[in-house]
Amino acid sequence: MIGAGSVRRREQLREFLRARRERISPGEVGLPEGGRRRTPGLRREEVAMLAGVGVSWYTWLEQGRDISVSGDVLDAVAGVLRMNESERAHLYLLAGLNPPPANGSGTEVTAEIRALLDGWERGPAVVRDRYWNILAFNTLAGRIFGCDDGEPHNCLVTFFTSPRYRGLPEIWAAAAPGVVAAYRADAALAPHDDEFDRVAKELVASSPEFAQLWDRHEVGVPAQAVNALLHPEAGELFFDATTLTVADNPNWSVVLYNPRPGTATHARLSTLPHLHLTESA
Repeated sequence: MIGAGSVRRREQLREFLRARRERISPGEVGLPEGGRRRTPGLRREEVAMLAGVGVSWYTWLEQGRDISVSGDVLDAVAGVLRMNESERAHLYLLAGLNPPPANGSGTEVTAEIRALLDGWERGPAVVRDRYWNILAFNTLAGRIFGCDDGEPHNCLVTFFTSPRYRGLPEIWAAAAPGVVAAYRADAALAPHDDEFDRVAKELVASSPEFAQLWDRHEVGVPAQAVNALLHPEAGELFFDATTLTVADNPNWSVVLYNPRPGTATHARLSTLPHLHLTESA
């Protein structure tokens, strides 16, 4: 029995494809403009021809029938219909497939995002990509997490290999399963993206603890856990983290860290030279 959600998704697929098809003029795709056309835009048979698929198959797709689709065919249809990246991802979802990795608005962190990081004076702030690589960070994050050493930093790898996190073994052991489950959940959103596997395989080779947890195949959303580490100068530090998605690059996240209330974290950060902190609200 087909669920109501599936029926609605197919209805949306039908409406979406028809609307995208009707906005494309024949001339935009190199077809003659002449002749009588009862409806605006391209005909279904023209989309099928240009995409290299059968007319019946495309008709069934636009009708929202339960047919098998592949990413390559959806890409071809999206190309004919001049879909942008967001529309292409939407097409994948309506067709029942996971969208491919998005390119985002670029590979450089914008000045506006950097200003946000630098303006976050309560604690560390970073931008990380979908694989948890740190792309940018404020002064506090550089000092606290050690990512100002000029080397690439990955949050997953750092959690399992940095003495700063491993310096609080009981807290670390309690948090580790949730960290791995959250990373596997992120990887599941892009099953054809090999970069997740590359990061995991390298960490499996260097961390027996990660290898054991990775083999469990547990999946979960990131828990609102306390981020705890042992800083070589400031001592034990505890943070609450808030993760925000970057609107024009949904594969990136801004992570803002607040000193945890009831701990001495803020006071200990203040002992680090050349840092100016504001009190948490």
